[in-house]
Amino acid sequence: MTDKSNLKTDFQNITLWKRGGERAPHKPLLALYAIGRLRRNNDRLIPYAEIDQKLAELLKDFGPYRKTYNPQYPFWRLQKDGIWEVDKTESVSLTSSGDPKKPDLIRLDVHGGFPKEVFNALRSDDNLVNEVVAQILEDNFPSSIHEDILQATGIDLVSTGTGLKKRDPEFRDRILRAYEYRCAVCGFDVRLDHFPIALEAAHIKWHTAGGPDTEINGLALCTLHHKLFDRGAFTFADNLKIMVSDRAHGTRGFDEWLMKFHGRSVKAPQRKIYTPDNSFVKWHVKEVFRGEYRELQKAITATR
Repeated sequence: MTDKSNLKTDFQNITLWKRGGERAPHKPLLALYAIGRLRRNNDRLIPYAEIDQKLAELLKDFGPYRKTYNPQYPFWRLQKDGIWEVDKTESVSLTSSGDPKKPDLIRLDVHGGFPKEVFNALRSDDNLVNEVVAQILEDNFPSSIHEDILQATGIDLVSTGTGLKKRDPEFRDRILRAYEYRCAVCGFDVRLDHFPIALEAAHIKWHTAGGPDTEINGLALCTLHHKLFDRGAFTFADNLKIMVSDRAHGTRGFDEWLMKFHGRSVKAPQRKIYTPDNSFVKWHVKEVFRGEYRELQKAITATR
């Protein structure tokens, strides 16, 4: 029988590809997709052809912007973490780097999934699923998009009293104070009595990617602009002008909440020493922002 504490540790210790500050949520998203599929009582092993499509969609929505996506890498490499298995491995041709050739995975109808003990442990224990999912989200994504990922992977957590650990409240207090309790984009500052509501402290370089809990890596943002920022609908140019993505669009709310601020400078903090550090801004542009900058009416802004 699988030891549940060891299983949680195995998921927590998933090896992530790293290069500089680049994000690599491929394995975590694959694990979440497989858990969601498991919760819907699907078969244990999943055809690679299905993962090739579904994981690519998840990477486009929640991974860093890339010209191409390669779901075959996490599908194959997750085997080394002890929580994944792949069939027909002996028939699959490998590249010089040890990765599978995608045409083989599809042609041979290769399947992958959790080993039987892992699969059965997750299927039979709601608390374990909650804890594993919460840990994967906490370790790899900002809290503002956790619910989006749960919906995209089809995971419906059962209410058991378990949940994500809380951030240090001092970071929130310092950031809101630095921006005088107003959204740095739109100026939103509604309070209920003396307590600001729907106003949050956002990391520019995500906490999960090693971003520090310091004023130069934070912004006070209303709930809506926090979500838009973390989903990459807008970012900042080097001069801290707000730049909207050419992939963002809409009718009601698009002009009011995004295009209205396109090209404007973000509201400055009350002290210059709290001004966002350019290295964190560049990380957000590269790892979170989606698409290219929209053009300004009076001047063309260089794309990233």
